[in-house]
Amino acid sequence: MSQNLTITQSGAVARITLTQPEIRNAFSDEVIAEITAAFCDVGARPDVRAVVLAAEGPAFCAGANLNWMRRMADYTRAENLADAALLAEMLRVIYECPHPTIARVQGDVYAGGMGLVAACDMAVAVETAGFCLSEVKLGLIPATISPYVIRAMGARAAHRYFLTAERFDAAEALRIGFVHEVVPADQLDSRVDVLLKALTQASPHAVRACKRLVLEVAEREIDDALIARTVEGIADIRASEQGREGVQAFLHKRKPSWLLAD
Repeated sequence: MSQNLTITQSGAVARITLTQPEIRNAFSDEVIAEITAAFCDVGARPDVRAVVLAAEGPAFCAGANLNWMRRMADYTRAENLADAALLAEMLRVIYECPHPTIARVQGDVYAGGMGLVAACDMAVAVETAGFCLSEVKLGLIPATISPYVIRAMGARAAHRYFLTAERFDAAEALRIGFVHEVVPADQLDSRVDVLLKALTQASPHAVRACKRLVLEVAEREIDDALIARTVEGIADIRASEQGREGVQAFLHKRKPSWLLAD
């Protein structure tokens, strides 16, 4: 039994919860490996329709833990490359998880923890949460998490918060698009449940295809190849079993089969 995280499943929803509140859920190479394995596990489950990434305690994730940082201080460049590659793989696995993912942000998010939130499809945060890309204060840069964080907050906000390492509040995180909703603590679970209900009532095949669509289209030049890919995408989904079922259910004013099976 891991002391770093838990994996639970209720119906079609899997939850991966960081369980080290005493160290503000800071991660190490061991935790990175466990998070990667957890998302590979739930991502492969055919009965899962959505994944929630959560944490216990006052902080969601404070980035790297001190013991790991002490070890990294003596790493050679080759060791640093191998270590960073593992962090990059964790973020990629979260970002490319075939099921939709929601970050349930119950507390502060710092440094590498920002990558965890940004790699999820959606994020709901409590209004008291604080956010910070603190790397430059340590003489570092948020390189490995940057592809995901910049996609989440945009380049303009990244220019400011990457360079200044300012702490910003949940209202600012919402304004720049880093999180989708900000709520009082007592409403956090109910708002996450609203998103989960929407995700689990939609066609599972269409939701997975939509997620792939966003991953493929985001940041790409709108050229002939991209347009051709989107044409193929809608043709494929229309011809799919669930695509046909969804349209027929709409036309005949009945529930689609995936709702009747719940």
